[in-house]
Amino acid sequence: MNSLFGLSGIVAVAAIIYVFRAIRIVRQFEKGLIETFGQFSRKADAGLVLLFPPFQTLRLVDMREQVMEVPPQEVITKDNASVTVDAVIYFQVTDPAKVVYNVANFAMAAIKLAQTNLRNIVGELELDQTLTSRERINTTLRQVLDEATDKWGVKVVRVEIQKIEPPQDITNSMSKQMKAEREKRANILEAEGFKQAAILKAEGAKEAVVLAADGEKQSVILRAEGQAEAMKRVADAEKYKTEVVYQAIHNGNPTKDLIAVKYLETLQKMSEGPATKILLPLEISGLAGAVTAAAELMRAPSDDAKKS
Repeated sequence: MNSLFGLSGIVAVAAIIYVFRAIRIVRQFEKGLIETFGQFSRKADAGLVLLFPPFQTLRLVDMREQVMEVPPQEVITKDNASVTVDAVIYFQVTDPAKVVYNVANFAMAAIKLAQTNLRNIVGELELDQTLTSRERINTTLRQVLDEATDKWGVKVVRVEIQKIEPPQDITNSMSKQMKAEREKRANILEAEGFKQAAILKAEGAKEAVVLAADGEKQSVILRAEGQAEAMKRVADAEKYKTEVVYQAIHNGNPTKDLIAVKYLETLQKMSEGPATKILLPLEISGLAGAVTAAAELMRAPSDDAKKS
């Protein structure tokens, strides 16, 4: 009886162990590969997976994006300059069966492939191009690795060059060249500044001369216009005065003083000339009084001269 209970306990323990070995858990970011008698039979998604050990086994493959570093290596550029280059590769498994059964060590295979192609890509570029073409190197290397790793069930997401370091002597030469270039640019900018200042100064002087000339021109024009306006007003006044005298004469009632004044002005102007005869086309009947007054005024200076 005791032996029966002991055998039952052993069987129960063995059954529990078998169940624990038969039930496996696949996590969310993993894929399972189930092998039956050593041959791939099916894939298992995340969750509980039932196996039949020891006839079946389970391999887990991480499906997350992963990163690997390409160790630094010496690369010769097209112009025979030696540079140290390293890179970082980001990849993701797309087919867990291929990555397990088509390549023995994917990480080592990808690193060696990256180093080889990195030497080829950099070797086709000159030193200056290598230092300024990181994006071009990244894109070319990613395309090459992606094509090569496709049969391994892996997609290369991106490749990033971490550093490109030339030898120290070349670095020193580049530093001197950069310094000289910056000094050249500074001198050019300074010269351009002096040039612009001289141009602005000359333009300012030119504008000042033009403005002064315009001001003088406007001043002359205004003076001429003022003189013309004054002459016009004087002429208008003389014309008006003459018209008044003419109207007074022809109306038949000129005053003695008005006629005397006008004749005196006329005689004074005429006496200043070289003429010895004076013609007076006046009406004797209407202007007798005026002529008499004018004669008296003209005779007065001559009498004073005789007395003296």
